[in-house]
Amino acid sequence: MKNLLYFTLLSVAITLFPQLTSATEKTAYFGGGCFWCTEADFAKIEGVRDVVSGYMGGHVVNPAYKDVSKGTTGHYEIVKVVFDDQKVNFQNLLHAFWRMIDPTDADGSFCDRGQQYSSVVFYDSDRQKMETEKSVVALNMSGKFLRPVATKVLAAETFYPAEEYHQDYSKKNPIRYKFYRSRCGRDNFINQYWEGDTQVYK
Repeated sequence: MKNLLYFTLLSVAITLFPQLTSATEKTAYFGGGCFWCTEADFAKIEGVRDVVSGYMGGHVVNPAYKDVSKGTTGHYEIVKVVFDDQKVNFQNLLHAFWRMIDPTDADGSFCDRGQQYSSVVFYDSDRQKMETEKSVVALNMSGKFLRPVATKVLAAETFYPAEEYHQDYSKKNPIRYKFYRSRCGRDNFINQYWEGDTQVYK
């Protein structure tokens, strides 16, 4: 009888566990220039379960990197961030995102130029849209930058994962990644404008 009760409870727990997990699992989409860098940065955040490099916002089905990087498909390079909403929320991720980018650059990000590399937040809920738009207003009003925030706030569309060699690029190719990141000027900008800034723009 005890064994029957044990296995019954175990069966119920196994059935419920995926539902409990999915209830706290949320998704956000951020574009901040080269996805190698934003993928590596988001992956360091506690509560982030997965980060996938990919493309969104264009007019071609299943776009290839060679075309996206030329700016011919209309897509942005972005990352899909899957996170545990009980450990880190969307506003926390947005707070981190600002500190990964130059939000005032309307024509690209650092050494990568073109719309495909410009910063963008693709929202998948009204709440994400509201929080992002409020954060943009707060950042503009703070006077932190001489230029206005150029980061676009757009509705999420179909997400296309990038080619496998782009996934976890910083781990697979650490030397090339560090050289690229240093040469591109991202960290110099971050250190100049964001170091020590813990203010939450909301």
